Amino acid sequence: MLDTNLQTQLKSYLENLKTPVELVTFTDESPKAKELSQLVNQIAELSSLVTAIDGNLSSSQIEQVTNERVPSMLVRSVETGSEMRFAGLPMGHEFTSLVMALLHSGSHPLKLSVEQIEQVRNLDGEFEFETYISLSCQNCPDVVQALNMMAAINPQIKHTMIDGSLFQTEVFDRDIMSVPTVYLNGESFGQGRMSLTDILNKVDKNAGAHQAKALENKDAYDFLVVGGGPAGAAAAIYAARKGITTGLVADQFGGQVSDTMAIENFISVKATQGPKLVASLEEHVRDYDVDIMNSNKASQVKRNEETGLIEVSLENGAVLKSKAVVLATGARWREMNVPGEHEYRGKGVAYCPHCDGPLFKGKAVAVIGGGNSGIEAAIDLAGLVEHVTVLEFADTLRADDVLVRKANSLTNVTIITNAQTTQVNGDGKRVTSLSYTDRSTDESHELTLAGIFVQIGLMPNTEFLQGDIELTNRGEIIAGARGETSIAGVFAAGDVTDSPYKQIIIAMGSGANAALGAFDYLIRQDV
Repeated sequence: MLDTNLQTQLKSYLENLKTPVELVTFTDESPKAKELSQLVNQIAELSSLVTAIDGNLSSSQIEQVTNERVPSMLVRSVETGSEMRFAGLPMGHEFTSLVMALLHSGSHPLKLSVEQIEQVRNLDGEFEFETYISLSCQNCPDVVQALNMMAAINPQIKHTMIDGSLFQTEVFDRDIMSVPTVYLNGESFGQGRMSLTDILNKVDKNAGAHQAKALENKDAYDFLVVGGGPAGAAAAIYAARKGITTGLVADQFGGQVSDTMAIENFISVKATQGPKLVASLEEHVRDYDVDIMNSNKASQVKRNEETGLIEVSLENGAVLKSKAVVLATGARWREMNVPGEHEYRGKGVAYCPHCDGPLFKGKAVAVIGGGNSGIEAAIDLAGLVEHVTVLEFADTLRADDVLVRKANSLTNVTIITNAQTTQVNGDGKRVTSLSYTDRSTDESHELTLAGIFVQIGLMPNTEFLQGDIELTNRGEIIAGARGETSIAGVFAAGDVTDSPYKQIIIAMGSGANAALGAFDYLIRQDV
């Protein structure tokens, strides 16, 4: 299972264990179960503090459990009794989740604030979390690791990661068509990327108030970045290097880059993946004295003419103040805005082919959009699903020729141009078909399928700025040569602006430019 290099790396990680950890396996004769047993045995051989136990056998060491998923493993702390389960084979993106579960079960310190640890420890009640994932999902590990850390802190919290592609019956019975999907005590809890703060805000009724109170007590910044994508990260680094007090508030660090798999046009780096780049960005920002406030969304930005400060209101009620602000809230996937899209979002309508593609294995799906994102999605999905139909509104594809040639070479990919999607159809539980009109003939058609992946461009995250700042008719912030906006002291950068090209490297340059523009503004002020 693990090659020599990976074993060497894992062995060095396991040297951080301080207390014993048990790995209990529940297996049968299936190939995946045998791989799981092999993996567990390899891990146990790398550390004297890790013990492999066969949960299928009667043993004086453990109480026989009869309702475990097969194949699965239980990571249990001998010291605290904490339990984290992995139903399936935690490889791919989830291998890191397994390593962290081992470390945290073995009393390795968690990288959480004292306040977060106390908040989790003080949660009252029984919490049985289940997270359905796909091993190709780059967002799923964030949720799995957050819930596992909660389980490591509070013995009343249990968590199980479930590989949806391996437990298809459960996926079908629970109508799970998007990952990550989280259940709490048997009831639907949430879908999509969630941070530990997001989870706590849902299970702890007082979380929002505590968070708002802590933020309200912060002094005014010299420079505040709103947004944690490439533009926001670059702006924060450039500002902090100037020696001014810098803060960064964001819904999530990384933005839409976290949803990007292959990145091959980031100059000087031949190829990387979105989550890896995001981790590097955050590590770089944290090298400087930047106050990062994750899991916070802005609700308003205005200038207080009496104090000369920019006030950024957050959805939790807190208000942050700064002498200068850079808005770098980025963009999100554009929706089709047709009947049925919202009703079946997460029930067949999806926006991340890498995350949700494995849930449609052997089924027919459609990709909406013929740009690079759409054709790349079709190529990736073709290796998983029965058939992919690409629907493009225009009469020609906008994707690079190399991608179009690749898609046309695949026997299970059909490309239809001049196609206007008109409706998403379903049975109340899941998508069953898609209706579209041939724009050249006005004829209506219906495609029978199980999934629809929407890849039709981006929309700027500027709803909270409507009426307060000058925007284009597409909702983008109008930014000048130095990133300045219609509000004095407020600058903007990245995909949220009217910059014609939405690229990671351009966003980074835009963030640096806006930070320099803001610094130039600050040194000319008396506040």
